[in-house]
Amino acid sequence: MNVSRLRELLDEHGLRLSRDLGQNFLIDTDLADELARRAGASEGDLVLEVGTGLGVLTRALAARASRVRTVEIDSGLVRVLRSESLLPDNVELIHGDAREIDWQAWIDEADQPVRVIANLPYSVATPLLRQLLDLSEGLEDWSVMLQSEVAERLVAETGSRAYGSLTVLHRLVADVDMIATVSPERFFPRPKVDSSFVRIWPRANGPLLPGELVRVERLVRAAFSQRRKRVTNGLDRIAEKSWSGLDKRARRERLEALLGSVGIDPGLRPERIEPEAWLALSRQLEAELVGSDEDPDSVAADG
Repeated sequence: MNVSRLRELLDEHGLRLSRDLGQNFLIDTDLADELARRAGASEGDLVLEVGTGLGVLTRALAARASRVRTVEIDSGLVRVLRSESLLPDNVELIHGDAREIDWQAWIDEADQPVRVIANLPYSVATPLLRQLLDLSEGLEDWSVMLQSEVAERLVAETGSRAYGSLTVLHRLVADVDMIATVSPERFFPRPKVDSSFVRIWPRANGPLLPGELVRVERLVRAAFSQRRKRVTNGLDRIAEKSWSGLDKRARRERLEALLGSVGIDPGLRPERIEPEAWLALSRQLEAELVGSDEDPDSVAADG
């Protein structure tokens, strides 16, 4: 679908694209076909897509996969897709907010391999990436278009400026492959930044046990809230919740001892700490709380 035809459809139906929804539609059909191929869409797959737009990527996915279930939040676009018959018969179009979909139920009811392949709206990309980590056990993989800045955070090296909480969580759960960098002219309207298409799949024999991801997450999010300072600064609030009966100085000493017990220098900045060390810290903190009068689940909820 070229830009002229896309403009015509929008004008005919009186639609204006929303920046708040992060709407930047892929318009290059050849690129859509290539991305569908490299994402591994295959006969027999159920592909879940977020952000149908006007269906350029959706149609490429439908040509390769047995079924595509695609979610579009914009009611105007849903109306256009249906009235203009823009989607093949093996595509199920869902009008809804991807953040409110019960993805796990869709995965559980599927009797075939499930993949997520999508040009994620910029406005919801980060929370959806986090949600996909929780769904990883039921997915073959997930391949998504992101702002390049976000994609770089997924593959950042420890100690780099891009390394953060999202990096840590992905390194513990999944492997990430940067498939392609996509320039703004491949979209309408043109974004002001480059985009990257990444393929992510669950790590074989990953280190996490059930329930551990959320506990690691609360630590790294707290620590990286003050990423330019010592790790103890960001973790002070968790220390206060964990050892509420101690004064500030005693809590700091307890926290520094906890960090030292898993080989973390309390003077380090969060970006210098490897993902496996964050996991070790989370386990050690939980072990201390279980052995005390504190409720580790309560601390996790407040963290």
